[in-house]
Amino acid sequence: MPPLTSTLLSRSTTGPSTRVSAAAAAAISRPAADAAASSSPPPSRPAPSALPKPASPFASGLAGRLFGGHRAAARSASSATAVFERRFASAATKNSYNEILTGLGNPGGGAEFGKYYSLPALSDPRIDRLPYSIRILLESAIRNCDDFQVTGKDVEKILDWENSAPKQVEIPFKPARVLLQDFTGVPAVVDLACMRDAISKLGKDPNKINPLVPVDLVIDHSVQVDVARSPNAVQANMELEFSRNKERFGFLKWGSSAFHNMLVVPPGSGIVHQVNLEYLARVVFNRDGILYPDSVVGTDSHTTMIDGLGVAGWGVGGIEAEAAMLGQCDMLFPTFMPSGLYLVPFALGLPMSMVLPGVVGFKLAGKLKNGVTATDLVLTVTQMLRKHGVVGKFVEFYGQGMRELSLADRATIANMSPEYGATMGFFPVDAKTLDYLKLTGRSDETVAMIESYLRANKMFVDYSQEEAERVYSSYLELNLEEVEPCLSGPKRPHDRVTLKNMKSDWRSCLDNDVGFKGFAVPKESQGKVAEFSFCGTPAKIKHGDVVIAAITSCTNTSNPNVMLGAALVAKKACELGLEVKPWIKTSLAPGSGVVKKYMDKSGLQKYLDQLGFNIVGYGCTTCIGNSGELDESVSAAISENDIVAAAVLSGNRNFEGRVHPLTRANYLASPPLVVAYALAGTVNIDFEKEPIGISKDGKEVYFRDIWPSTEEISEVVKSSVLPDMFKSTYEAITKGNPMWNELPVSTSTLYPWDPTSTYIHEPPYFKDMTMTPPGPRPVKDAYCLLNFGDSITTDHISPAGNIHPESPAARYLKERGVERKDFNSYGSRRGNDEIMARGTFANIRLVNKFLKGEVGPKTIHIPSGEKLSVFDAAMKYKNDGQDTIILAGAEYGSGSSRDWAAKGPMLQGVKAVIAKSFERIHRSNLAGMGIIPLCFKAGEDADTLGLTGHERYTIHLPANVSEIKPGQDVTVTTDDGKSFTCTLRFDTEVELAYYDNGGILPYVIRKLAEQ
Repeated sequence: MPPLTSTLLSRSTTGPSTRVSAAAAAAISRPAADAAASSSPPPSRPAPSALPKPASPFASGLAGRLFGGHRAAARSASSATAVFERRFASAATKNSYNEILTGLGNPGGGAEFGKYYSLPALSDPRIDRLPYSIRILLESAIRNCDDFQVTGKDVEKILDWENSAPKQVEIPFKPARVLLQDFTGVPAVVDLACMRDAISKLGKDPNKINPLVPVDLVIDHSVQVDVARSPNAVQANMELEFSRNKERFGFLKWGSSAFHNMLVVPPGSGIVHQVNLEYLARVVFNRDGILYPDSVVGTDSHTTMIDGLGVAGWGVGGIEAEAAMLGQCDMLFPTFMPSGLYLVPFALGLPMSMVLPGVVGFKLAGKLKNGVTATDLVLTVTQMLRKHGVVGKFVEFYGQGMRELSLADRATIANMSPEYGATMGFFPVDAKTLDYLKLTGRSDETVAMIESYLRANKMFVDYSQEEAERVYSSYLELNLEEVEPCLSGPKRPHDRVTLKNMKSDWRSCLDNDVGFKGFAVPKESQGKVAEFSFCGTPAKIKHGDVVIAAITSCTNTSNPNVMLGAALVAKKACELGLEVKPWIKTSLAPGSGVVKKYMDKSGLQKYLDQLGFNIVGYGCTTCIGNSGELDESVSAAISENDIVAAAVLSGNRNFEGRVHPLTRANYLASPPLVVAYALAGTVNIDFEKEPIGISKDGKEVYFRDIWPSTEEISEVVKSSVLPDMFKSTYEAITKGNPMWNELPVSTSTLYPWDPTSTYIHEPPYFKDMTMTPPGPRPVKDAYCLLNFGDSITTDHISPAGNIHPESPAARYLKERGVERKDFNSYGSRRGNDEIMARGTFANIRLVNKFLKGEVGPKTIHIPSGEKLSVFDAAMKYKNDGQDTIILAGAEYGSGSSRDWAAKGPMLQGVKAVIAKSFERIHRSNLAGMGIIPLCFKAGEDADTLGLTGHERYTIHLPANVSEIKPGQDVTVTTDDGKSFTCTLRFDTEVELAYYDNGGILPYVIRKLAEQ
C-alpha cells in the first residue's frame, strides 16, 4: 500500500498504555462539535458570534480527508481504500478517556454546569506536581484523545512532564479561539476571501470557507497621533484614520458580515489585548455541555497579556492563524520551538506536534513598597528573565507575593512575555482572578462556573491553603519589596535603569560607543544647545530633552492603578502651577473606553488635559510607531544639530527607530513617570536631588512633591473603577461609530475585488487551480537568487516599515497615481500581494554575498550580470521561465515577521532554500507555501562545498510524492559538475501533502471542496 496509508495504519494500531486501552474499550462516540471552541458569554454581555455547527461531518470521514488527493494511489476509488477510510473515520470519533467524563454540580443549586474530563479521576499522583500551565496541556490531550490523532502515549508524556520535558518530546495541543488585530488580520481575511473565490470556481459552495473556531478581530493598529494636546484630538485623529484606511476598513466590515463566527471590533474601541482581557476572554468554555479551559492564539506577540487572567495564550504568524480559523474540530495544534512557537495547520485532521516546554517557576514574595508601580515590577522581571534565559519556555508565577498583585498588575507582567523571551508568563486562576471577572462585568453564574470547574479539575490556586509542591524546570525568586522605581532604555526593553541612577546612566550613554547603551557624543558637544522658534516663541533643545511623552500601550493602559496614578501626578503638578513645555508631544491613548469612564468619574482627566495629555484615540499609537509627526521646528532643530532627543512612553518596546525616527533615546516607564518626565522636559535629571520645576509661588518643586502614595491611588481606584463601566462599554462595542457605520459594504458572499485598489488585492494563490493536486514540481537548472551567510532573519525577508521612495513597491504605487505622501507603510498594505512581493527582501540592511560587501536590497541577475533589486531580478527569472533557489547559512528565518517571509519568496518564484539550519517556525512556513527546505549535511555549507551561487542547481526529488519520505537524503547537482547531499526538511507527511498540493492554501481548498 502507499507509504501514507502504511503510516496511518501503523499509528492507529499502536497500543497505548494498558490503562488507556481500558478507557478506549469503554469509549463512546463524541459529537465533533464538542471540541469546536465556542463560548457561553455572560447573559449581560452581547455574545460574540455563535459557532456555526457543521451540517454534517465530512462525507468520507477523517481518513477520507487525509487520503483524498495527495497520494497517487489514494486518488483511486478502490474499495480497499474506502474500508481504511471508514476504519480511521470511526477511530477519530472516539475518545479514549470518556470514562473520566464527570458531571460538575452547581453549588448554587439547579442543573449541573456540564461535564468535564476530570484530572483527579485519573488518580495519578504526578498531576499534583505538574505546573498549572502544563495541566492545561494535559487536559487538552485527554479531551481530544482518540488514539488516532492524539494517543494515550501523548497523554503519558505530559503526565510524565518532569522526566519527558528535558527530552524535547512532542505532544499535541489545540487552542480554543483565534485573536487578530487589523495589521495582521487584513491579509488573513484576504486569503479567506480568495479561498471563497477559488472554491466557487471549482463549482462548490463558497460558504464552506468559514472560521470554525471563534475569531475576534480588533481594529486597533491604524490610529496615529496626528493631532495632540487638543480637546478635539480623538475625533480629528479618527477622521484621518478613516481617510487613510477606508478601503481596509470597508474590507474588514465586509468580512464581519460575510463570514460566520467572526467578530470585528470597529476602530476607536480599544487595544486588542485590553479588549481581550476585559471582554473577550472566557477563562472556561462551556460548549454543548462540555467544560474546558479557554486558550487563544493571536497574530500579535503580546497576546500573552491574557496569561495574566489564567488563560493560555501566545502570538503566532498569519499563515498559522488562518489554519486555526479553518480548523475542523480537534485538528489544530501549536508547536513550541527554541525561538518561540507557531501554530501549524491541522485544518483537515493532520495533527502536528509541539515540543513539551520547560517551565520556569518564578516565586514572588512580599509586597511592593509605597510608590512603586507594576511597571517598575515588570521591567525588573523582564531584566531577570532575559538574564536567566527563557526562550521557548513557559514562565509560571507563584508564591505568597501573588496575593498582593492585582489582576491588572499580573496582566502587565504577562504582556511583556515577548520582551523577556518566554512563550507565556502564566498566572494561574485564583481569588484575584475571580474578583476581576466580576469587576469587568462577567455574570455571577459565569464566575461560579469558572471557579467550580477549575477547583474540581485542580487548576485553581487557593493561597489560603497549603498546596502540594509543584516541580519546575528551573527557579527564580523575587521579593517584591526589593523592586525600585525604574525605566528601561534607551534602546531595549530589558536594559533597566533605576530612577535614582537615571542621570548617571544617561551621561554614560552619551559617552559610550554607539550601541544599545551608547550614542558616542563627543564631550565637547554634549552641552550643545539648539535654539529654534516654536509658534513664534523662542525655544531651546539639548541632548536628552524629551520631545515625546506618551501614555500608551495596553501594557499599562489596562491597569487602573498606574493610569489613575498618572492622573494624580498631573493633579498635584497643576495645583503647584507646573506646566509641560508646549513643543513636547504629549498624548494619552487608552486601551478601552473604560479608562475614560473612570477618569471622568474620578474628576482627574481635566488635570491630564491641562498638561497636554488629552486623549488622542483608543488604540495602539506611539508604542508601535504611530506617534505622528513632530512639529517641523522641533524636527529641524533635532536634525540640523544632531541632537539625541528622547521619548518617554508607557509601552513595551523601545527599539531605536520604532517610536519615532528622530528620537534616538526611548525610555519605557510607568504612566506616572511619563508625566513626571514630561514636566521635567529632560531625562538628564536626578529626581532625588534636582527640582522638577518651579511652582507658581516661585518655589522649587521636587519629584517627591508630586508623587502619590500607594494608598492615595488605591482610594481613587476603589471609588472610581466600577463594574457598570465595563458592562456599558462592552454592550456597545460592536455598534461602532458613525464613520464605521456609514462605510458602504457589499452584502455578497464573494468579495467584489477592485482591480484599481492598492490596499486590497486578490492574490494569485489559486490561479488556474483544479481539484487534482499538481504533485512535485521538478527544480532543474535553477539560478541562485540570493546567497546569504548566517542569521538572516524574517525581518530581513519580510516587508516592514516605511516604503522607500526608490523601491519597487514605490514604483508600483507611483505607476498607479499614488503620491509619495500617501505611500503609507508596508504594514498598512499587507492586503496587497503585489506590494508585499515587491517589499520582500527589500530591507536596507540585507547582506548578500553576491554584492561583495555592499549592503542593501540588491542582487546579481546571473545570466546578464546586472545588479538589480531583488524583486526585479526575481521577475526577470520568472518571466524567462527559470526557477530560482536561495543559499543560506545557519539560523535562516529567525524572527517574528513570519507569514510574508514565506509568502513573499513564493510569489517571487523561489522553489527551494538550501541552508545550514532553519529557524523551525520559518522552515514550517516555507513548507506550508510549497517551498522546498533543504539542509546541508553537518560540517558542510556553501563555502566548504565551493558553491559561489553562480552555478545552476538541480534538486533530484522523485516525481511521485508517494516516493518521498520526510527527512530523506536528497542529491543536488550543479551545471559545473558539483554534487552534494542535503537533508529534506519536509519533516512530516502533512508537509509532504502541502508540497504535493502546491502549498497549504490549495490543500485546504481541495479538502473543503471534497466535503
